Amino acid sequence: MAKRENYNELYLFMQVVREGSFTAAAQRLGLAQSGISRSVRELEERLGVQLLVRTTRRLSLTQAGEQLYQTAESGFDAIDMGFATLAHYRQTPSGTVRINASLHAIDKVLLPKLAIFKQRYPDIRLELISESRFVDIIAERFDAGIRLGPEVGSGMVAVRITPDMEMAVVATPEHFRRYGFPQSPADLVVHPCIAYQFADGSLYQWELHHNEKKITHRPQGQWVFSDSYMEAEAARLGLGLAYVPEELVAHDLERGRLIRVLQPHSQRLEGSFLYCPHRNVSPALRLVIDTLRI
Repeated sequence: MAKRENYNELYLFMQVVREGSFTAAAQRLGLAQSGISRSVRELEERLGVQLLVRTTRRLSLTQAGEQLYQTAESGFDAIDMGFATLAHYRQTPSGTVRINASLHAIDKVLLPKLAIFKQRYPDIRLELISESRFVDIIAERFDAGIRLGPEVGSGMVAVRITPDMEMAVVATPEHFRRYGFPQSPADLVVHPCIAYQFADGSLYQWELHHNEKKITHRPQGQWVFSDSYMEAEAARLGLGLAYVPEELVAHDLERGRLIRVLQPHSQRLEGSFLYCPHRNVSPALRLVIDTLRI
């Protein structure tokens, strides 16, 4: 068996056979004919067999030479295919992108926009993990996170991925028949309200406008959730007033299943931003960012 350092001679031998002469092979490779001839002769000496029959008119292969040529051609073709495969990986981004986001962001933004990855970037694996808390994306091995508003930690970059989000106070028709329609934020005190709880145990204070001033309302009621989807579902079940992103209940409002109140007083929140460590943007994550960016 030839040693590894002889693979170069094997390649030169293969080129001589393909080109039909030492001269043609030397011209194609940009090497001296004498050097190629010497390399092939040294290969024959190492293997202990004659590979080529040299005449003044033409080269021909011995039986051993024919067998070696077929083996070499198959081997080098396989190597070329391996390099081509590596080039494909370089040109077609692959790897895993792990994103921490709310169920709302996954449902309304990430899934609709990233669905094209199925056809366009099939080698990218997307892990969309929903948790109702702010996480340290670096400590918990996320590539990126989604938050409302651009305020993120130092060393992070934030990219807007949705327009501003309008909040809506909603409840069922039955709720309003029982408690009446609130005309101003002050009227909320007589209504059972569904609360949103942050991971630290604090409740979201409803942010509203009244007479061009920001005011807050602390929801009082029987039900507390850590997810906006569950708040909306509780409102559909008639459990109280909910203050949720309008797009979560748009169909219910169109069908009259829920009724919206206090619209002039409702808050518009800054949209969602994707944030990630600026120094750690892989090609796969870059494609995710470019697809989500608005």
